[in-house]
Amino acid sequence: MSRNTNRLFTIGQFADLHQINKKTLMWYDEIGLFKPAVIRENGYRYYAYWQCSMLETILMLRELSVSVPEIKTFMEHRSPAALHRIFTEKSAEIDKTVEHLSQIQKALLQQKKGLQDLQAIDLSSISIRTQKAQKLVVLKTAKGIPPEKEAEMMLNEAHRHKSYRMYGILYGSMIPVASLYRQDFNDYQAIFLRVPQIDREADIHIQPAGNYLCAYCQGSWEKLPEKYEEILGYASDHHIQLWDYAYETGINETVMDSIDEYITRIEIPIQRDQA
Repeated sequence: MSRNTNRLFTIGQFADLHQINKKTLMWYDEIGLFKPAVIRENGYRYYAYWQCSMLETILMLRELSVSVPEIKTFMEHRSPAALHRIFTEKSAEIDKTVEHLSQIQKALLQQKKGLQDLQAIDLSSISIRTQKAQKLVVLKTAKGIPPEKEAEMMLNEAHRHKSYRMYGILYGSMIPVASLYRQDFNDYQAIFLRVPQIDREADIHIQPAGNYLCAYCQGSWEKLPEKYEEILGYASDHHIQLWDYAYETGINETVMDSIDEYITRIEIPIQRDQA
């Protein structure tokens, strides 16, 4: 069946054909991006069948977020090389967006699991759990460094590793187990971050795989020494030798109303010969 390539469409018909608002065509005409094929003496505008591919190209480029000035330049100097350049640039942008959305999706799944676990936590329990090895980015710290300075350090490091927001990162503090055995419960020596992509120049610490003693402390950080006393007592009673670092992580910062509700998860590796 032959096609009537000479047919003319009103602005409303042409807009319906391409499933867009006719005001879009009016705007394209006004700015000189896409004009009707025919303008009658009475001012009525008509579009031709052969203009369909041209409009679809413009709509495609708009969906790719190409700016109107860029589209106008391309439409005035169309060529395979020019379109290939646009596609190459937009493909790279899409890859970056997909990577970012993938990070967000992983962060959401992590947050959902954390919230589910949070509802089932027994804050009074001390348990033994098995964990895989984890690569952590560590930032050296020391006694006397104010919390706001440590927060600034973490945010800067997260940005350096191309993490756009902290919600996709597990972070916390590290204190040597040797310090705990000396009753030095404030000897924090590092902040750690578990980021999706680790910069090669980062200071990396491997959180060892194996069995961990796990406990929770609810309330301000001033309550942590008392919790560590309890943990050490539990380890002594059960003939458990701890080693490496105690890893502290806040697990409910996004849903708490006050510091009294703050929950710190404490995880300490058990000597391997006891695993």
